[in-house]
Amino acid sequence: MDPDLEFPVWTAERQRRIEDVLDRALREIPGAPARLVEAMRYAVLGGGKRMRPLLAYAAGEFAGADPAAVDGPAAAVEMIHAYSLAHDDLPCMDDDVLRRGKPTCHVAFGEAMALLAGDALQAQAFLMLRSSAQSRILAEAAGAPGMAGGQAIDLMNVGMAMTLPDLTEMHRMKTGALIRASVLLGASCGEALAASGEEALDRFARAAGLAFQVVDDVLDVESPSSALGKTAGKDAAQNKPTYVSLLGLAEAKRQAQTLRDEAYAALAPFGARARRLSELAAWIIERRH
Repeated sequence: MDPDLEFPVWTAERQRRIEDVLDRALREIPGAPARLVEAMRYAVLGGGKRMRPLLAYAAGEFAGADPAAVDGPAAAVEMIHAYSLAHDDLPCMDDDVLRRGKPTCHVAFGEAMALLAGDALQAQAFLMLRSSAQSRILAEAAGAPGMAGGQAIDLMNVGMAMTLPDLTEMHRMKTGALIRASVLLGASCGEALAASGEEALDRFARAAGLAFQVVDDVLDVESPSSALGKTAGKDAAQNKPTYVSLLGLAEAKRQAQTLRDEAYAALAPFGARARRLSELAAWIIERRH
């Protein structure tokens, strides 16, 4: 596709692309019960910013990859993300009834089917990958050292005071690990990078991942449920530690901007080659939902 496309056009094209990839991957799964496949599709399709696939495609461009080579890994990270949301919304976790502007998966399909849909999406994600190296990147990001571990820390600290380093480490695992994996997986689809390129992508991904969470915490306070597509004010209602509760709203916003600047700085030596990643860093900060 044209590298000179304006960012909103590029974003819309990639979002349409990943929607098609996900739709095809989940249209028919041989041997699977139709109701389970329906719940899987409900959890994944028809909503969401597709931030993680966008990062995968942008990192793929950075590494000179054809978008077709990134389709599988981009779909994999979105399936993992969708499974985590279906599980997070369950009554035993965050107990939420609204996600992406529609009833959560367990409200629509029942708790047991939502749990199974998440399990199946996690397994399906790994079928989308092309190598053991990619599988390792995703497994580490989704498992105990990453997203699942971060969620466990989150649940264990409801109503507790956390230091900024502890909060940052929790979100590096819970949110940042999968965002970092999106970047690494996208880059793995292209040409091998020099050490300087690998280090820059890692620094970018770590900063962007935390920035995404800080902005999420801000939006939970500032935006209504109609804009977010999920229940606003949930963190405060559940007495969860957040960047806003720890730092205050104004300082949390400054923290997000600082992280954006760190993401920019990591990519600065690469100029136009890193254009899409830089644009996504700005979008993460400027989004309103």
